[in-house]
Amino acid sequence: MIDTLNTLACLLTIAFGLFGFLAPRYTAATLDLQTTTSTVGLSEMRASVGGLFVISGLAALWLDNPVAYLMIGFAFTGAALGRVLSLIFDKPPVVKVLIFGGIEAALATALFIANPL
Repeated sequence: MIDTLNTLACLLTIAFGLFGFLAPRYTAATLDLQTTTSTVGLSEMRASVGGLFVISGLAALWLDNPVAYLMIGFAFTGAALGRVLSLIFDKPPVVKVLIFGGIEAALATALFIANPL
């Protein structure tokens, strides 16, 4: 069961990352981000929203170590906490933040429960 949970969490991490990696314009639109006259924003989407998640998920699967899976959980915890701060300071669309943050918090929680130190 734990192996299945770890694998599923990593596959979801990779899948989410593939959106930013391969479809940065779609991802930017989904996240209410706008492109300008520069394509640096698309590069950032491919890097931080895409490649970072794809490689992190693949690396955790390759290493197949509880600490690697915990690191994915920590990354999702950071993302979820960032969304909480955004709710407090930025007043973003609450439903989107709760959906994205809920997924991140759920993945983090599942990985922490499945991989205790």
